[in-house]
Amino acid sequence: MNEIVQLGTLPRSKIPTITYDNASSYFEALADLHISHLGSQRYEADVEEDVEEDVLADDIRRKFVARFLFRKLIRDQEQRKQWIFHDNGPFPVWCDDFRPENVLVDEAGSITGVVDWEFTYTAPAEFSHAPPWWLLLKKPEDWSNGLDDWCTEYEKPLQTFLEAMRKCEDEAIQGRRLAEGQRLSSRMQDSWQSGDSWIMYAARNNFAFDAIYWKKIDQRFFGSTTYDNNIINIHDVWRKRLHLLEPTEKELMEEYVTLKLKERNTLRLAWDADEYTMGWMKRMREKRRKENDEKKAAEGEGRDVPAGPNTE
Repeated sequence: MNEIVQLGTLPRSKIPTITYDNASSYFEALADLHISHLGSQRYEADVEEDVEEDVLADDIRRKFVARFLFRKLIRDQEQRKQWIFHDNGPFPVWCDDFRPENVLVDEAGSITGVVDWEFTYTAPAEFSHAPPWWLLLKKPEDWSNGLDDWCTEYEKPLQTFLEAMRKCEDEAIQGRRLAEGQRLSSRMQDSWQSGDSWIMYAARNNFAFDAIYWKKIDQRFFGSTTYDNNIINIHDVWRKRLHLLEPTEKELMEEYVTLKLKERNTLRLAWDADEYTMGWMKRMREKRRKENDEKKAAEGEGRDVPAGPNTE
């Protein structure tokens, strides 16, 4: 929450000041923050000035659809039963900033302490059940070869990490310091295999949200979407999801689209240039370049130019 205030231009007044009695209400609060953040978003990565207005408008819609549907899978009791298993607790201590660089060791390699606890709070148990991203040291959104490659590379250190954890758990169980039902390794394995870990990551990481949602969450809960060539187009799936939005959500989305386009015309608009945003823009530029080339060729031959296809 603090990160999107410091880096994402979300007004601090938008941060909830209440406590939560169950995990689902906390997850819904995080989903609401994702929506609020998008409305006030002013990113470091500026949209290129030559991006057409309708392309930018559709990108804004795509981002809002993702956030509304994420909130929907939290509000829907049947859907959240698939991934929230401890709605009423326990709520273990959780540190958002925990990673290897926070751990102090001595010359023998023994842990002597952990530092930087300022972002620590009690959180849903599902946070702790998700395996840590830092096994690859780089976050998925910072991986140069994209999310799919990150997942492939992550698998090996994850299994090494879980095997080491199992050995420690075995020793603790033998020493009666841990019960069999308290194993964390099996929960982490399940969270990774089911995809629950991506819900946790998306809930906590606003700047990585879009790539994670469309690639790892959407089809699991709302079904596969294919086109005539039977290929899923990750950039256009949002169009097939519009019917899942409430009328009020559609109205709010269009209000924000109008606002964002107005901001673009009055001052430099900063927007989240995730890999799918850039992919969308590249596709649209190539399509329009091809249409312009065909138009020029047709004009040179003196024949009529057919109207382009409706991209809506």
